[in-house]
Amino acid sequence: MRIDNDLKLDYDDVLIRPKRSTLTSRSEVNLERTFTFPHSKKTWTGIPIIAANMDAVATVSLAKEFTKHKMMVAMSKYMPVKDFEAINPKYNFITIGIRDGDSDKLQEIAKKVNPEFICIDAANAYTKRFIDSVKRIRDMYPESIIMAGNVVTGEITEELILSGADIVKIGVGPGSACLTRRVAGVGYPQLSAVIECADAAHGLKGLVCADGGLRSSGDFSKAFGGGADFVMSGTMFAGHDESEVEPIEKDGKKYIPYYGSSSDKAIKKHYGENGKKNYRASEGREVLLDYKGPVEKTIVELLGGIRSTCTYVGAEKLKELSKRTTFVRVNRQLNTIHQGKEE
Repeated sequence: MRIDNDLKLDYDDVLIRPKRSTLTSRSEVNLERTFTFPHSKKTWTGIPIIAANMDAVATVSLAKEFTKHKMMVAMSKYMPVKDFEAINPKYNFITIGIRDGDSDKLQEIAKKVNPEFICIDAANAYTKRFIDSVKRIRDMYPESIIMAGNVVTGEITEELILSGADIVKIGVGPGSACLTRRVAGVGYPQLSAVIECADAAHGLKGLVCADGGLRSSGDFSKAFGGGADFVMSGTMFAGHDESEVEPIEKDGKKYIPYYGSSSDKAIKKHYGENGKKNYRASEGREVLLDYKGPVEKTIVELLGGIRSTCTYVGAEKLKELSKRTTFVRVNRQLNTIHQGKEE
């Protein structure tokens, strides 16, 4: 047993210090980035925001809306093979796990669409089995852009990149529908995880995706400011018309169901009533989110918030944000006197 006494930070622990800026309008900020990936050697240009591969988030409807903005969706690993023909492979990840049969499904999909982007997803990417899976998929698809995770430390970030991942997904337990930190007692403050893993990845010309723990556009900006190349969220993009779920009426209000990938509901839905083995626990929760209407409004507000951050620190391009960011540690971010009183 050992104790790491170094300071570790979450998004709530910091604010971004403003700096002198020559920008006169948010409209001058360019949020598109161009990346060349270390293994595939391919180049991609777009806004590096990704909707998480969760039920009622990563739908065909959402993918079509995101593509309009050159944003990305990591499609659910349970999405039917036939549905991949309806989406643009240049802006959407084919998600697989490391279970038996997952690589077979990927091969089925690859017969219909070019596997431009592949996401290898597991709650725990520290296992030899996961690393071996990354190596195998890289050998099978040398020209695909592979994102793999989740992890929170620099050493394993480096190992995944050396094993064939172009992008490493960062985050253990920060998501609103995730209970890993409570159930397993395992995790890492998300902002520090992003900063440390980005430093490790960039030394190998790899990239990182900050996954989860985001509650506002300001948190997206902090993730980018901390060195994230891509930022992924589930909750921010759930609860809309594009969830492809019928809203639930309760006390005169509309809600959309939202649940973690390791929740009882997800396990029963995809693996049946007896899907949860007697050696495992549920590490996700099910909640009702306020119905938010079309996702277009959320996208516009989110991108506007990030542009505002860039104008505050003088970053004309999103690429410049991490170089212009100075974090200030705080005890309180907001004045909460009107909390709960908004119309």
